[in-house]
Amino acid sequence: MAIVKWNPSRELLDFEREFNRMFQNFERHFGFKPSSEEEKESGYDNAVWMPLTDISEDNDNYFLKLDMPGVNKNDVKISYSDGQLNISGERKFEKETKNMQYHRSERSFGKFYRSFTLPTKIQENRIEAEFKDGQLNITIPKSEEAKPKEIEIRVR
Repeated sequence: MAIVKWNPSRELLDFEREFNRMFQNFERHFGFKPSSEEEKESGYDNAVWMPLTDISEDNDNYFLKLDMPGVNKNDVKISYSDGQLNISGERKFEKETKNMQYHRSERSFGKFYRSFTLPTKIQENRIEAEFKDGQLNITIPKSEEAKPKEIEIRVR
């Protein structure tokens, strides 16, 4: 009997891919120009898994923390274009030993892809990324217009 792994991340990627295809077919059918998303979707087509991500913010920055245990930092690519932050890469499969029997295999190997739509009011030239201990930390500075301002209220 073959081991079949259930991967909920893969199912989410499949759902998003089908949803995007449905809209692209709609655009083509009614004569709209194909969107630039078709180029970006190639990352989804080859993705097998996606890293879990925490997104947070403070007054000055947005923060993304992506879990990537077992991924080499040289196998990760980060790009930003037109408000989209794209993160892709690959976790290489470990060599199997012939005398080893696996009882459970839950870790995903292969290519991954994540895409995030960022707010328009950021300082895109100051985006920073750090890869340490299997975690990718991305800091996205807010522009001055996006930062909260304190307003003094006078009591009369």
